[in-house]
Amino acid sequence: MDQIKSYLNQIASISDADWDFFTSKLKRRAIAKKEVFLKMGSIENYISFVEEGVVRLFIPDKEDDKELTFGFCFKDQFVSAYDSFLTRTPSAYQLQALTKTTLLSITYDDLQEVYRKTQIGNLIGRLTAERLLLQKSKRELYLLNLTAEERYLKLFSERPQLLKEIPLKFISSYIGVTAQALSRIRKRIS
Repeated sequence: MDQIKSYLNQIASISDADWDFFTSKLKRRAIAKKEVFLKMGSIENYISFVEEGVVRLFIPDKEDDKELTFGFCFKDQFVSAYDSFLTRTPSAYQLQALTKTTLLSITYDDLQEVYRKTQIGNLIGRLTAERLLLQKSKRELYLLNLTAEERYLKLFSERPQLLKEIPLKFISSYIGVTAQALSRIRKRIS
C-alpha cells in the first residue's frame, strides 16, 4: 500500500480518513506470468495500480504474430481497459501480465463510492485520468510524426526497462513494424 500512497501523494494530500476509506476498497490480486486477466468482450470491472510486474494491452488475433500490442503498464502505474471501465461496455482488447504481477484493484462501484464519500476522490480520479490521456496523446503523436526508427529510439530513451523486460515481438508491434523490420532497425543503430 505504500507504493500507491506515494503515487497519490504526488497528486494531492490525502487525509487519514479518506485514505482509510479508499484502502478499505482495494483488493490485492496476483496475476501469473502470461495470464490474460481481461479478455476481449468482457466488461472491465477494475482500475488497478501495478505494485509489481508488467502488463500488456493488446488486440488478439488467431495468429500470434498478428496481435496488435498498443500499450504497456509498469510498476507504480495504473492499468485498466479504461474505456470499458468508464462506459460499462465490453472491452475491444485484452490485458495480459507479461511477468508475475501484483495489482491493487478497485471495482467500478467501489470507486464511485470513494468519489461520493471522500473529499479527495474526485480530484484524484480526474488527475489520474488526465495522466492516462496525456500518455495516450503522446503515443498517438509519436505514431503520426516519427519514423519507426525514431519511435524505437524514443522508446529506448524514455522507457529502457521496457526493452529489458518485454519480448521483441511485442515491442515491434507496439512501434508499428514487423519483427524483421525491428531487427533491421536494431542492427542499423548498434
